[in-house]
Formats: sequence, structure tokens, C-alpha cells
Amino acid sequence: MPSPAPGIAIWQCDLELSENQIAMLAQCLSAAERQRATRFGMPLLRARYVIGRARLRWVLGRALSIEPQAVMIETGRRGRPFVRGHEVDFNVSHTQAIALIGIVNHGRIGVDIESGNRRVNVEGVGRRFMTLRERGELATLADDDRRRALLRLWTCKEALSKATGDALSAPFRHLEVAVAPAPRLVAGPPPYVPADWQLFDVALNGDYLATVAWWRTETPDPGCRRDQKRPASRGVSGEYTTFFITPSASFRGGLLF
Repeated sequence: MPSPAPGIAIWQCDLELSENQIAMLAQCLSAAERQRATRFGMPLLRARYVIGRARLRWVLGRALSIEPQAVMIETGRRGRPFVRGHEVDFNVSHTQAIALIGIVNHGRIGVDIESGNRRVNVEGVGRRFMTLRERGELATLADDDRRRALLRLWTCKEALSKATGDALSAPFRHLEVAVAPAPRLVAGPPPYVPADWQLFDVALNGDYLATVAWWRTETPDPGCRRDQKRPASRGVSGEYTTFFITPSASFRGGLLF
């Protein structure tokens, strides 16, 4: 399927592989990432972390035309990760054994994915995170339609908050979102100014709901001073990919073979 917009690339990633495949993928992780992996108490979560991080490195390496292990992923303000010295921005979301990776040439990107069958406390989540208008519209729907509509609204707001780095401190009850006929930010306090944002539905394999938020800001990444010029990257072409990296894949000149 086509990219949501020029300059945005999206990957859907499977987070289940054999132990041997996981061990091979782990070789491209940094020492800090391998150390972090050991702190996961459950083997399943540890494996998914390794696979997801390795695939993120392959995606970024492809965009930057460098080897995956050479990608310098650092943590900036409020814990939001970024790539040191490059203008490409990225974001990751996962649910169950699926991850969604988004990268963008300029501005900031946020992504969120939820399982379509996830059970939620619709009334409780609505009171805490939805606007009065949104709660009113939800109240008109049948039970399961209301649940899925709430999940759709949530993916929009979560993607917005991940682009800014606000995460759960974002002013969710003041972010007015419309989801029909296409998702859009209707109103919100700065930096959630509707003119600066675009929201996109992402159709995935399986019963999942996903949203991409693109913040068209000129604010540099958290590790880059305002007077520091960042090197240009190869960038990303608009594309959507169901991404299955095999450990035997080689990486040459920014392309996967």
C-alpha cells in the first residue's frame, strides 16, 4: 500500500523468531542494548525487545546508508530516542507480537498500534483521556462499536503524544480528535496546534488499529543545538512494508538483499 505521505515510511514487524535467529540479530545491538535485554525477567519479552531493536536498527541503517550496528540511538528530553547527528526522526509501537516502526525525513513522527480485540474500560478511559464531545459521540454507539471507536481515538492521541515526547503527560482531555472521514487533530493547546499536524490511519495485516502522527515542526532533535547543522541523510522514500528481516540478510549500500 502507498505511504501515508511523501517522506514517511512505515514498517510492520513480526516479533517472533527462533532462538538462533534472535541470537544472530542481537549481534547488531549496542552493548547497552544487550545489557538492557538481560534485565527482562520473561524470556518472551526479552526476545521481543531484541528483535524489535535489531529491526529498528536495520530500518534506520537503510535510511541513513550505514550499517545497523553503526546507528547511534540516544535518549533525549523526556526519554524520547533519536539518532545522533541525523535529521531522520523515528518512533516505535508494539502490541503482542507485532511492532510498527515509522520514520520521517523532517519534523517529528509518532506511531501507535493497538490490538482490535483489546478489552478496555471504555467509561474509565473516556473520562480520563477524552474530551466532552468525544465522550458524547462514544455514548451514541453500541458496546463493541464504542470500544473500537475509543481504541481508534486512543491511537490518535497516543501517536500525537509520542511525537512530542510528552507521552502520558500530554493534555489528552484537551486534544480534540475527529476520526471520520479521516483522522485529524481538531483542537489542542500548543504544541498541539492543528495546522502543524497530520494524522494517518495505517491498515495492517490482522485485526489491528494503528495511527501515524506527523508533527511538521522545525524544532531540532533533543540532542542537537539550535545552532548546530545536522548532516543530511539519504532519507526515506514514501513506502509501506511488511518487514521480515532474516538473520542471513546482508546489508549493502543502504539496501536489504
